[in-house]
Amino acid sequence: MSSIRANVDELNAMILQGEILDAFEKFYADDVVMSDNHQDVREGKDECRAYEEAFVNGLTEFRGAEVKSVAVNEKEDVAMIEWFFDYTHEDWGDMTYHQVAVQEWDDGQIVRETFYHA
Repeated sequence: MSSIRANVDELNAMILQGEILDAFEKFYADDVVMSDNHQDVREGKDECRAYEEAFVNGLTEFRGAEVKSVAVNEKEDVAMIEWFFDYTHEDWGDMTYHQVAVQEWDDGQIVRETFYHA
């Protein structure tokens, strides 16, 4: 079994290579729960996948993304990734921001992910 750090590194690399939906399929559990700032809660892989697909399909220009820092607590099955994003989305316009993703892992998959951003 891979370590959480190895999984996080592979997930991040896939996202940076534009393989967002493939990464989602590989690393997210069927019963995953996702939210932004503890609001807009999405439950289950189907609902979360639909949200991710809408995000990807709405991108009109992608200027860049960067992993700024990663922290992993293997004992607690938690990872935190600080991201920088710069893109244009058809629904949200120009977006340039930092975000922290807090992930709870179980058996090689993310079971809960909360995104924190201003």
